[in-house]
Amino acid sequence: MIELLWLVPTIPVIGFLILTLTQGKLSEVPAGIIGAGSIGLSFLVALLVGLDFMAMSEAGASSFSQNLWTWMAVGSFEAGFTLYLDGVSLVMMFIITGIGFLIHVYATGYMHDDPSFSRFFSYMNLFVAAMLILVLGDNLLLLFMGWEGVGLCSYLLIGFWFKDPYNGYCARKAFVVTRVGDASMALGLFLLFANLGTLNIQELMVLAEQEWEVGAGIATAVTLLLLGGAVGKSAQLPLQTWLPDAMAGPTPISALIHAATMVTAGVYLIARTHVLYELAPDVLFLVGVVGAITLLMAGFTALTQNDIKKVLAFSTVSQIGYMFLALGVGAYSSAIFHLMTHAFFKALLFLTAGSIILAMHHEQDIFKMGGLRKDLPWSHALFLIGTLGLVAFPGFSGFWSKEEILASALEHHEGGYILFLAGLAGAVMTYLYSFRLYFLVFYGKKTHDGHEVMGLHLQGPLVILAILSVLGGFIHIPVEAVFGLAEEHHPSVMAQAVMILLPMLGAVAAWWVWIKGGLDTEKLAGSGIGAKLHRFWFTQWGMDWLYDRLFVFPYTGLAKLNRKDFIDSIYNGTASLTRYCHSLVIESQTGQLRWYAITMACGVLLIVTIGVIV
Repeated sequence: MIELLWLVPTIPVIGFLILTLTQGKLSEVPAGIIGAGSIGLSFLVALLVGLDFMAMSEAGASSFSQNLWTWMAVGSFEAGFTLYLDGVSLVMMFIITGIGFLIHVYATGYMHDDPSFSRFFSYMNLFVAAMLILVLGDNLLLLFMGWEGVGLCSYLLIGFWFKDPYNGYCARKAFVVTRVGDASMALGLFLLFANLGTLNIQELMVLAEQEWEVGAGIATAVTLLLLGGAVGKSAQLPLQTWLPDAMAGPTPISALIHAATMVTAGVYLIARTHVLYELAPDVLFLVGVVGAITLLMAGFTALTQNDIKKVLAFSTVSQIGYMFLALGVGAYSSAIFHLMTHAFFKALLFLTAGSIILAMHHEQDIFKMGGLRKDLPWSHALFLIGTLGLVAFPGFSGFWSKEEILASALEHHEGGYILFLAGLAGAVMTYLYSFRLYFLVFYGKKTHDGHEVMGLHLQGPLVILAILSVLGGFIHIPVEAVFGLAEEHHPSVMAQAVMILLPMLGAVAAWWVWIKGGLDTEKLAGSGIGAKLHRFWFTQWGMDWLYDRLFVFPYTGLAKLNRKDFIDSIYNGTASLTRYCHSLVIESQTGQLRWYAITMACGVLLIVTIGVIV
């Protein structure tokens, strides 16, 4: 069965081709069957492949490689279209196809009556196929192809409703910002090939360990460049500004980007190349620092948002920050574990938010909701389960993965204590902004009536995600062969109590402020320093303002000044001269036969004269 691995990314590609070549002429039912069915079939094949792989693993095999064809061969460089399966890519494959299938099924109901229904699913299929190529590629060039593929699809899907200029702006912003990271990553690949002569991931890890010393300059340069690509795709500081604007796309794609695909790519890249980062310990620690700062910044920003999807978007930025923090302290298994549990509860939160938005007639302002626990009891229960997973409430999936990360940081011998404190503060913020959202939507002052949107294709995926959000923490991920056996952590009883109980103060504070009315937040946000601080957090700590002044405004200013530059004047002058000569020539076109005869005679006489003289 493992030989069927090539079908896992191929089936979504076939779905994409069918939906594209039919040019939107399919009705919703066949388009939905092809769009969602292709991902479901891909998941079934992945399940069969995974079971076979696990049986092989018990027999001693730690990986499987399937060479489909030679992609390119130039001089000494050769890159095959080769798929590589080990414990890490197996987990990623299950997440992408499994969670992706549930999101596709949900989308068949959410996108009902959309005139571009078929086009939406063609993009979604291509997105999943690109992400599968990214995680299954055995060489960095193939990985980069999938990397660019998800970037293209994110552009298409964020700007899916392109008739609204704002959606087009958000799509362009995502594309441009992530291209900055992609350029950095491409330079890293060039540098790797120039020094080690290959882009095969497994060969690279072996050669790097043999030829580079710990702390070598080349290792530092390569890992910094790869980190640039990772922070771009995973929306970490300083390239995190694109992700909240990605909410312009339909809610199912928000769930797909945030839970199962694109933003996890940077985490996967660093985990996959962890051997290189261990040769550059300063850069590895920088990964943790970037994650710690990002998770705190995103937490404060989420606390000020009024759009339900943007609160969840900033929570994604924050949770990816936790994964980077785990990578920075060498807890690679914990990072992948949290990536998996995050996919469960974040997909549940986004899709439930989509149901709430539909129930509220596409209203997304949380201050215009309120009191929905009675109108939407089903959505209320599901959203609460997702929230408890997000805040890492004991017993829910997020609890097991986040506690592993905090324990790893606490016992890390080099700077881990600082990262632990940042992670603990972020956990408090997660409780605070998550329960602020929950209380305002379901317990706030009621302003509009809502009605539950039901249907098996809408509610079925949510039930499965809710179960995974509760029990997902008990799933074992088979990554020991890749990262080695994870260190056992034994924090003291006091440390465990602090990690569990202290963050809950955030929920207590949220209850006191938004349920009991212990603090007038409107008055506080309207005061002098309060208003400035609120605006500072609301605008992502001024990052967009800074980038506008550093890059956007100078670029647009130069473009305006350069409208009549010297080079353009040369081409404009040539065109003007041509038009003038043409105007002179047409004067000779009188339509009189005698004039044409005289002109021809003069021309012949002139030619004869020149011939005689010469």
